[in-house]
Amino acid sequence: MVESLQGQSVVVTGAGGGIGAAIARRFADAGARVVVNDLDAAKAKSVADEIGATAVPGDASAVIDDARDALGGTVDVYCANAGLASGGTEAADEQVWAAAWDVNVMAHVRAAHALLPGWLERGSGRFVSTVSAAGLLTMVGAAPYSVSKHGAYAFAEWLSLTYRHRGLKVHAICPQGVRTDMLTAAGSAGDLVLAPTAIEPADVADALFAGIAEDRFLILPHPEVAEYYAARAATPERWLTNMNHIQQKWEAAR
Repeated sequence: MVESLQGQSVVVTGAGGGIGAAIARRFADAGARVVVNDLDAAKAKSVADEIGATAVPGDASAVIDDARDALGGTVDVYCANAGLASGGTEAADEQVWAAAWDVNVMAHVRAAHALLPGWLERGSGRFVSTVSAAGLLTMVGAAPYSVSKHGAYAFAEWLSLTYRHRGLKVHAICPQGVRTDMLTAAGSAGDLVLAPTAIEPADVADALFAGIAEDRFLILPHPEVAEYYAARAATPERWLTNMNHIQQKWEAAR
């Protein structure tokens, strides 16, 4: 158990299944009071009932006020986990791009805007962003997802560098493949790139809690992502060539 989380009030968005549900379970196991948020009210209630939490269904961008009410007025930890795995190229409909940006980036911005005044006033608060390795690297066949996840990582990084001296703790979780409905929805690209090394949602929650215990910003449930990220920065031409080979392999298999 992470003792510092005992009794803390926690909100997890997109927690009706997958990574979000696993994170909600871990916080509940650590003695936190948890709000389970999901667009699917039945799924949110099912997870909340299982772990002794409170379900607050609805849009993740508008959950703060209702979550505060459910938790007695205070949110100590906010897990921005809800996300859209939008595929497509530059030719994807603008509504697809807008939805990816709204859910994967702006929902995080809105939550921070609502929570930071209180957190900064008292000198403590914890913001957890489920980014994906796509936010550090990229994902073939998914331009809206890749670009918006880069935005999610950039915003988490900005929050950390701007407010860490005022008590804000920020964690960016960047897994590769995780055995969830989102991986299934990724189709052939997911089968090629993500499925071979996919892990369970509980493994992501374990990595988050290890990161919280060590007060780490960047949390990599797949440790090899650190090597890929370093190669991307050090030898970008080689990295892009290797990624293009994967792109060609995916195109040939479609």
